[in-house]
Amino acid sequence: MAANETDIFVAGGGMVGLTAALALAQGGLGVMLADPLDRAAVTDKAFDGRVSALNYSSVRMYRALGVWQHLEPQAQPINDILVTDAGLDRVASPFSLHFDHAEVGEPLGYMVENRRIRAGLFAAADESPNLKLLPRAQADGIALAHDRATVTLSNGDEISAQVVLAADGRDSHLRDTVGIDTVSWKYDQHGIVTVVTHERSHNGVAYEHFQPSGPFAILPMTGNRSALVWTERNALTPTIMSLLESEFTAEVARRFGAHLGVMRADGPRWSYPLRFHLAREYVRPHFALVGDAAHGIHPIAGQGLNLGLKDAAALAETILDAARLGIDFGAEDVLKRYERWRRFDSFVLGAATDTLNKLFSNDVTPVRLARDLGLGIVDGIAPLRRFFMRQAGGELGQLPRLMRGEAA
Repeated sequence: MAANETDIFVAGGGMVGLTAALALAQGGLGVMLADPLDRAAVTDKAFDGRVSALNYSSVRMYRALGVWQHLEPQAQPINDILVTDAGLDRVASPFSLHFDHAEVGEPLGYMVENRRIRAGLFAAADESPNLKLLPRAQADGIALAHDRATVTLSNGDEISAQVVLAADGRDSHLRDTVGIDTVSWKYDQHGIVTVVTHERSHNGVAYEHFQPSGPFAILPMTGNRSALVWTERNALTPTIMSLLESEFTAEVARRFGAHLGVMRADGPRWSYPLRFHLAREYVRPHFALVGDAAHGIHPIAGQGLNLGLKDAAALAETILDAARLGIDFGAEDVLKRYERWRRFDSFVLGAATDTLNKLFSNDVTPVRLARDLGLGIVDGIAPLRRFFMRQAGGELGQLPRLMRGEAA
């Protein structure tokens, strides 16, 4: 194979793009990955303040790919999830929902800083001889032919590949270039993200309080630290972001209460506009979308990254199965299997999170009473509660082999 040819070309070096590249390379295919940023930038603490909840299916995949050994020292197990409903400055509803890891026999997931996940993926990529990383290189153009795809990089180089994966984010340039449309809308909300320290141990408990502006989540991190994910109306976000540290800490404490003792905002704050989008198609001949290029959902359930990782696992399995049979793994009928597998699942989860956000992000009394009763009913019926726990763990539906802990 010539130096400018490869089996798989991945555009975008985020967490989903790196995972897909690693899975395909470990399956024996030659992979090139281009990222406009470099490793030092995306693993720096100042680059991305977000923390992700990896469900146990994603953790099994990372174990199978040799990534988890790099993440585990910085991963905080989620032992319990407590969901409550309360208006601002009002006593919480007597109904709540409690997920206990003892019911499933393992942690419900792990909280890991995004920069740590990227660093772990880079470490695993360094150990993969079939994977070549192209830092500070961006895919500017793409041409699809009957037998291959050709990508033009920002430095003028052209790469020919059997399949090009667009993992270049929610505003995917390659998706737009090949003419795939999306269904999308914006929420009247921003996600405010920072880290808080607290006096008492969180004991691995994740708290999600539903308030009129949206979910307010405190998610356990290693040590006496937690990640704050605060959903707020767009109109109030600039004011909150401009608060002095003492004022910001007071607003956090006002919403969260004192059961972890004295709390303090620790470090910079980030804010992100929230929106929904779903690609109308996931594939073209020799081309496929993964992760945020294919879909973006509301973060109310913390499943956005896991959804993208499931894409990566399913696409790797689809391509590798075809390659082992000697089939053209870039053919449209092969890639359509991946689209049928993943697009419906993405739509269902996206619709569910959109509905939950609409249901809980208001203070209409009849709606509030109905949703509180619903929380109590789910909490009181063990089989129903365990169903939702399995959904949160990523176990429902057709699981790719990697997410069962097996080789792709």
